[in-house]
Amino acid sequence: MKKILACAVWLLAFGTLAHAQIAPTGVSHAEQVKLLASKDPALARNKRHVFDFWRIVYEGGHVEQAAQYMAEGYVQHNPNLPSGRETFVNFFKTARPPKPIVAYLKMPVFAIVAEGDRVSVFSARKVRDRAHPDHIYTITWFDMFRIDEQGLIAEHWDPSEAWVDGKPPGAEFFAEWDK
Repeated sequence: MKKILACAVWLLAFGTLAHAQIAPTGVSHAEQVKLLASKDPALARNKRHVFDFWRIVYEGGHVEQAAQYMAEGYVQHNPNLPSGRETFVNFFKTARPPKPIVAYLKMPVFAIVAEGDRVSVFSARKVRDRAHPDHIYTITWFDMFRIDEQGLIAEHWDPSEAWVDGKPPGAEFFAEWDK
């Protein structure tokens, strides 16, 4: 009887943990501009630069504008892409056709934080559990950028692991950002 009770308690606890997540959500599109504020004008400028790069070049697919935002020697720390602005442009030229530019980030962003020459963007991203494909959950994602002396994005970090089938985690859900 003790084993059955212990098993029932374990299953209840595990079942609760498996569904216990309170998924992070982004701020409204209208509220995103407030995330760019800073008492320090240099930090506000850096936040705006990353914000504009993200919505115009990355989400908007306007890689022809990459030189306005990225240093030529851009360093990429994501294990799936080599460094260099030209490499970025060539990859996203085929991965993201240009779309109309909007005034906000389409991904669910909940924080944009700047300190010194670094700007971090924190967002929510849906992913599919590889071991249990029916289970979809939300992770907290970050992208961090270093801004160089010319005010350009010189370096990028994110927590990406090696992509599966050539796609980043949650890629199947990116289309939801365009709604």
